[in-house]
Amino acid sequence: MHKAIIAMLMGLAACGPVSVKSAEDQCVEDARLAKSPRGVIGVGATSKGPKARAEVVISSDFLLGRDPEEVYNACVVRKSGQMPSRPLTAHPRWDG
Repeated sequence: MHKAIIAMLMGLAACGPVSVKSAEDQCVEDARLAKSPRGVIGVGATSKGPKARAEVVISSDFLLGRDPEEVYNACVVRKSGQMPSRPLTAHPRWDG
């Protein structure tokens, strides 16, 4: 019984806020998707014949025309409970 309670509490703790830096790193991708859709197209051949693959990711933030900086800020606050320590444009992974 006690093991089940401890496991449940540990699971809940894992859902808690993350550090601001970790949230910033995770939220850069949300901001990218708000800026523009992302996609991959692949063409190749195997012994069984030609293969093709296409994947497009379009976020609702992009469709709604949300500002990537606002998406980033809201995401960081949601994940960490705090405002970002740096603007999106200063994040090393932002290619804006």
